[in-house]
Amino acid sequence: MNAINRLLILTEAPGTYTRLIRGLEFDDLDIVACHTAEEARAHVTDCEIILGEPGRIAPVLDSTENLKWVQSTYAGVEPLMDPSLRRDYILTNIRGIFGPLMSEYAFAYILSLERHVFEARENQKNRCWQAISYRPLAGILIGICGLGSIGRYVAATAKHFQMEVWGFKRSEEDVPGVDRIFTRKRFEEFLARPEYMVITLPETPETRHLFDDHAFRLMNPSAVLINVGRGAVVSEGALIRALRGKQIRGAVMDVFETEPLPKESPLWEAPNLLITPHHAAVSFPDRVVEIFAENYRRFVAERSLQYVVDFERGY
Repeated sequence: MNAINRLLILTEAPGTYTRLIRGLEFDDLDIVACHTAEEARAHVTDCEIILGEPGRIAPVLDSTENLKWVQSTYAGVEPLMDPSLRRDYILTNIRGIFGPLMSEYAFAYILSLERHVFEARENQKNRCWQAISYRPLAGILIGICGLGSIGRYVAATAKHFQMEVWGFKRSEEDVPGVDRIFTRKRFEEFLARPEYMVITLPETPETRHLFDDHAFRLMNPSAVLINVGRGAVVSEGALIRALRGKQIRGAVMDVFETEPLPKESPLWEAPNLLITPHHAAVSFPDRVVEIFAENYRRFVAERSLQYVVDFERGY
């Protein structure tokens, strides 16, 4: 008989994850499902595996004694990167399922802006029959800041529309669908021309406030910034100043330094800024469980897991 592994599920929807995993009929897996860290502390001591949201997991890490592997339900794992937290376990995140969703989000706004959907709606409200000129996406230059799996999917979508694609990443290497690659030493050149700038970067010490006052001054005045990466990559004060000073055309923000975005934040009233509540790509449980299941099979077989996070890099 196989050894029994004990799994702690610690998510907003523990019942859903429990049902999905039990449906896989892993007869060597004992499941405990919790909603909060307070509940989890009573069960986590002898758990070898935790599946859950990083923010819920971080407070219980020090209560574990047999922890071997944590499977995040998110791509971002910042709460687990705190240097004061233990790192003597394998941490894996979710990859490969957010690219289509992030790309849909980015292009929903790009197409809405280029086809003047918001203006057309205003005309409809005013019973105004007036054609609005537009241009095709073909030939428009898009910059993608971060070329992981999400950024590469955005690039592929851009190429579908025959856009010109520039990409920014840590190291120089050819990436399918990207016409030019820029690294940190050429960041200023990368900023200068794109009319759409899509940020898909994780939060690390190197990326924090990468988009600051200096960066916005260098951007194309007709550029629209779209951030689906991490809120801390963009200095919110600098963004407000750039929008008020018309240094860029506008911005679409799905992620923020503080979430939920406080009601008193001046971002709510910043000109030409569209705000959404961090929902560009949600973690659909069935897709997360597919990744967990494959990793669990590898874990039991003592094989390398997929999507292991480097604690030093933060992703």
